[in-house]
Amino acid sequence: MDPRYVSLADNLVSHSTNLQKDEKALIHAFDVPEQITLALIRAVRSRGAIPFVLLENSRIGRECVLGGTDVQFETALSWEMDRMKSMDAYIALRGSSNVFENSDLPQEDMKKAIKILKPVLDWRVKKTKWCVLRWPTSSMAQQAKMSTEAFENFYFDACCMDYSKMTEGMAVLEKRMREAEDVKITGPGTELTFSLKGINAVACGGTHNIPDGEVFSCPVRDSVEGTITYNADTIYQGTSFSDICLKFSKGKIVEATASSNEKKLTEILDSDEGARFIGEFAIAFNPIIREPMLDILFDEKISGSFHLTPGQAYDEANNGNKSQVHWDMVNIQRPEYGGGEIWFDGELIRKDGEFQQEDLAKLNTEYLLGDS
Repeated sequence: MDPRYVSLADNLVSHSTNLQKDEKALIHAFDVPEQITLALIRAVRSRGAIPFVLLENSRIGRECVLGGTDVQFETALSWEMDRMKSMDAYIALRGSSNVFENSDLPQEDMKKAIKILKPVLDWRVKKTKWCVLRWPTSSMAQQAKMSTEAFENFYFDACCMDYSKMTEGMAVLEKRMREAEDVKITGPGTELTFSLKGINAVACGGTHNIPDGEVFSCPVRDSVEGTITYNADTIYQGTSFSDICLKFSKGKIVEATASSNEKKLTEILDSDEGARFIGEFAIAFNPIIREPMLDILFDEKISGSFHLTPGQAYDEANNGNKSQVHWDMVNIQRPEYGGGEIWFDGELIRKDGEFQQEDLAKLNTEYLLGDS
């Protein structure tokens, strides 16, 4: 077995989910090699925990959603909820030979499945120790414009890095975000303000997503004003979007444009009332992830980026917004992407992707990839 599989599996059961003796862990494997699933079963048992496995195939999953009825999804909800409620932890590895597999699913079918099955997701997020990660495939290598071998090396470097080096800097940024009131973000096509007053902040260093490296909070729901232009392409519900620009008034997205699939963009933002309000604001700093690759678990951690997310807010940093949508859209502020600034209460926090304050310097690439 590839020793990198063993290293990753050990990281997931120890650092990410911190499994304890006799805890039940569901391993949810989407289109991944059996060797990594075997490695995870063995890693779970090495902690004295109990492994359970759910295997899934993206083409079969697509067919089940296509034309699915309320009765079908409600029946699935019943047994999937019972299974999730019996678990203490959830580890999902998601591979795909075609990231656009769901691109031609009717929007109504997708909305129906997501809405009915959402309680399972909510229970998993709120009630289990969970971690979700992609699996490197040739399709992902193509998205990243890399050879398969180079992408695999990049993937394991990003997923198996020493996340403990982020701990000190994340704690400082978490505290600053928790105490901040007024936020201002500027950059090409972006002039945005909002409030974080009274909203919590959460540091993420490899416990829920792998790869990781962000601190997230959430704007006061009706406080977002101005315009943001996202310079990283994004895939959502199997469709790709470029150059998304959102305009806000009193927290609501009042205008949304894109250079591709603009009609689908509007349809998603009209999924429900909460889809046009923001449910997350996060600042990212993974030093290994530098370029977008149309995979949000990687793209939302890009060094020198932030994401501002239409849709559902997390309980941990909650402005009360509810939606079946949670769409992380990414803006990269490093100089080669046009630069940009983030200000908290009139103080410059980050400029052109580099943290400016001394107490945040340990989140900059030089420190995170250094030998210290």
